[in-house]
Amino acid sequence: MSRDTTKLRFAETHEWVDATQEDGIATIGISKFALEALNDLVYMDLPEVGRTLKVGDEFGEVESVKAVSPLYSPVSGEVVEVHSELPDKLESLNEDPYDFGWIIKVKLDGDLPDSLMDHAAYEKQCSEAG
Repeated sequence: MSRDTTKLRFAETHEWVDATQEDGIATIGISKFALEALNDLVYMDLPEVGRTLKVGDEFGEVESVKAVSPLYSPVSGEVVEVHSELPDKLESLNEDPYDFGWIIKVKLDGDLPDSLMDHAAYEKQCSEAG
């Protein structure tokens, strides 16, 4: 199954959220635009399952040969799953950021923030930055 990127919501900091499941679980990853800007990834730090996040909390970081970039939570809730294979397969993140490249799953504590952009608004932000 391939994730429909037009149904994702995006943070200004380039994290994506898929909250289309009916179970209150949001899947979070990094956008293709951010990955292309970072280029060659060498390290990723992931949070512990059970950690509670608020919108804007730093939950990990991704390091490339160019820079270290923090990962910010676009939602509030509890981390219920981390993609533990991802740090050892960072090349796959670049190849498939929206399916294999999910980073964490969060049990939502309420609704998605209004600050999240739809796909069209995010594409506009990226084109203006680019």
